[in-house]
Amino acid sequence: MLSYFWIGVGSAVGGMGRYWCTNVVARHFGEYLPWGTIVVNVSGSLLIGILAALVTADGRPLISEDARALLMIGLCGGYTTFSSFSLQTLNLARSGEWFWASANIVLSVLFCLVAVWLGYLGASALSR
Repeated sequence: MLSYFWIGVGSAVGGMGRYWCTNVVARHFGEYLPWGTIVVNVSGSLLIGILAALVTADGRPLISEDARALLMIGLCGGYTTFSSFSLQTLNLARSGEWFWASANIVLSVLFCLVAVWLGYLGASALSR
Protein backbone atom coordinates (compact mmCIF):
# COMPACT_ATOMS: atom_id res chain seq x y z
CA MET A 1 0.00 0.00 0.00
CA LEU A 2 2.91 2.35 0.69
CA SER A 3 3.95 2.05 -2.97
CA TYR A 4 0.72 3.81 -3.99
CA PHE A 5 1.65 6.73 -1.76
CA TRP A 6 5.10 7.03 -3.36
CA ILE A 7 3.63 6.76 -6.85
CA GLY A 8 1.19 9.56 -6.01
CA VAL A 9 3.94 11.79 -4.63
CA GLY A 10 6.12 11.15 -7.68
CA SER A 11 3.23 11.78 -10.06
CA ALA A 12 2.44 15.11 -8.43
CA VAL A 13 6.07 16.26 -8.56
CA GLY A 14 6.45 14.99 -12.12
CA GLY A 15 3.32 16.80 -13.28
CA MET A 16 4.49 20.06 -11.74
CA GLY A 17 7.90 19.59 -13.34
CA ARG A 18 6.28 18.96 -16.72
CA TYR A 19 4.20 22.13 -16.44
CA TRP A 20 7.21 24.23 -15.46
CA CYS A 21 9.55 22.80 -18.13
CA THR A 22 6.98 23.04 -20.92
CA ASN A 23 6.31 26.70 -20.12
CA VAL A 24 10.00 27.63 -19.91
CA VAL A 25 10.77 26.01 -23.25
CA ALA A 26 7.68 27.52 -24.92
CA ARG A 27 8.69 31.02 -23.76
CA HIS A 28 12.16 30.58 -25.26
CA PHE A 29 11.38 28.72 -28.49
CA GLY A 30 7.73 29.45 -29.24
CA GLU A 31 4.78 27.12 -29.49
CA TYR A 32 4.37 26.41 -33.19
CA LEU A 33 6.11 23.07 -32.78
CA PRO A 34 5.56 21.78 -29.24
CA TRP A 35 9.23 21.94 -28.22
CA GLY A 36 8.30 21.89 -24.53
CA THR A 37 6.66 18.50 -24.90
CA ILE A 38 9.61 17.20 -26.90
CA VAL A 39 12.07 18.40 -24.23
CA VAL A 40 9.98 16.84 -21.46
CA ASN A 41 9.69 13.49 -23.24
CA VAL A 42 13.41 13.38 -24.09
CA SER A 43 14.56 14.34 -20.59
CA GLY A 44 12.04 11.92 -19.06
CA SER A 45 13.29 9.17 -21.34
CA LEU A 46 16.87 9.93 -20.31
CA LEU A 47 15.90 9.75 -16.63
CA ILE A 48 13.97 6.50 -16.94
CA GLY A 49 16.89 4.98 -18.87
CA ILE A 50 19.24 5.89 -16.03
CA LEU A 51 16.84 4.50 -13.45
CA ALA A 52 16.26 1.30 -15.45
CA ALA A 53 20.00 0.66 -15.44
CA LEU A 54 20.17 1.19 -11.70
CA VAL A 55 17.28 -1.16 -11.09
CA THR A 56 18.45 -3.96 -13.37
CA ALA A 57 22.26 -3.75 -13.41
CA ASP A 58 23.55 -7.34 -13.23
CA GLY A 59 20.09 -8.48 -12.19
CA ARG A 60 20.39 -6.83 -8.78
CA PRO A 61 18.21 -3.86 -7.94
CA LEU A 62 20.36 -0.93 -6.83
CA ILE A 63 17.38 1.07 -5.56
CA SER A 64 14.54 -0.08 -3.34
CA GLU A 65 11.08 -0.98 -4.61
CA ASP A 66 9.68 2.15 -2.98
CA ALA A 67 12.32 4.30 -4.70
CA ARG A 68 11.50 2.57 -7.99
CA ALA A 69 7.79 3.27 -7.53
CA LEU A 70 8.45 6.90 -6.62
CA LEU A 71 10.90 7.63 -9.44
CA MET A 72 10.07 5.37 -12.38
CA ILE A 73 6.33 4.97 -12.10
CA GLY A 74 5.39 8.16 -10.28
CA LEU A 75 7.89 10.85 -11.27
CA CYS A 76 8.58 9.72 -14.83
CA GLY A 77 4.94 8.81 -15.40
CA GLY A 78 3.75 12.20 -14.16
CA TYR A 79 6.50 14.07 -15.97
CA THR A 80 6.45 12.60 -19.47
CA THR A 81 3.63 13.62 -21.74
CA PHE A 82 2.80 11.17 -24.45
CA SER A 83 -0.90 11.93 -24.05
CA SER A 84 -0.10 15.61 -24.66
CA PHE A 85 2.19 14.63 -27.54
CA SER A 86 -0.61 12.62 -29.15
CA LEU A 87 -3.18 15.41 -28.83
CA GLN A 88 -0.77 18.06 -30.12
CA THR A 89 0.13 15.88 -33.10
CA LEU A 90 -3.55 15.29 -33.84
CA ASN A 91 -4.25 19.04 -33.64
CA LEU A 92 -1.39 19.79 -36.05
CA ALA A 93 -2.71 17.16 -38.47
CA ARG A 94 -6.30 18.41 -38.19
CA SER A 95 -5.03 21.92 -38.96
CA GLY A 96 -3.45 20.60 -42.15
CA GLU A 97 0.06 21.04 -40.75
CA TRP A 98 1.24 17.62 -41.93
CA PHE A 99 4.90 18.60 -42.06
CA TRP A 100 4.88 19.78 -38.43
CA ALA A 101 2.80 16.80 -37.28
CA SER A 102 5.29 14.45 -38.93
CA ALA A 103 8.26 16.40 -37.53
CA ASN A 104 6.75 16.15 -34.04
CA ILE A 105 6.38 12.36 -34.36
CA VAL A 106 9.85 11.74 -35.80
CA LEU A 107 11.71 14.10 -33.45
CA SER A 108 9.90 12.91 -30.34
CA VAL A 109 10.37 9.21 -31.02
CA LEU A 110 13.96 9.50 -32.25
CA PHE A 111 15.15 11.82 -29.46
CA CYS A 112 13.40 9.78 -26.74
CA LEU A 113 14.88 6.50 -27.95
CA VAL A 114 18.36 8.03 -28.07
CA ALA A 115 17.86 9.58 -24.61
CA VAL A 116 16.71 6.35 -22.97
CA TRP A 117 19.64 4.50 -24.58
CA LEU A 118 22.17 7.13 -23.43
CA GLY A 119 20.71 7.14 -19.91
CA TYR A 120 20.90 3.38 -19.70
CA LEU A 121 24.48 3.27 -21.05
CA GLY A 122 25.65 6.04 -18.75
CA ALA A 123 24.13 4.59 -15.61
CA SER A 124 25.34 1.09 -16.51
CA ALA A 125 28.88 2.39 -16.87
CA LEU A 126 28.70 4.20 -13.53
CA SER A 127 27.31 1.18 -11.69
CA ARG A 128 30.18 -1.16 -12.66
